[in-house]
Amino acid sequence: MHPSEITGQVTFLYCDDLGATSAFYQDVLGLERVVDQGCCHIYRLSPSGYLGVCDIADGPRETAGLTVTLVTDDVDGWHRALSSKGVVFEREPAFSERFQVYSCLFHDPNGYRIEIQSFRDPDWHRALEDNE
Repeated sequence: MHPSEITGQVTFLYCDDLGATSAFYQDVLGLERVVDQGCCHIYRLSPSGYLGVCDIADGPRETAGLTVTLVTDDVDGWHRALSSKGVVFEREPAFSERFQVYSCLFHDPNGYRIEIQSFRDPDWHRALEDNE
């Protein structure tokens, strides 16, 4: 039993250059900064999902094992827009039969993997409909 419903989610990424990292998420990805805590900037990804970038002395800097996935119906549009801003993709848009997703992959200035993804799995769409 949980004490109450979870109403949002924030993923925090740690960096050594908050200015450059914030410029990437705000100017390149076009995310809206909703909170400036000085050493952490928080960006809106969706109505209840957020991404925080922080320059905190004791924050973890390892990027292995972490992927931030941004879900959209327009992977190709995002790929074109980000390519025009100089983003170099590790993986061009492609369909994964195994995971039933269409996605592309690149890294932010700190080496974090960022995936732009569209779910093609009917179970994902049913889960979203159940939440509405």
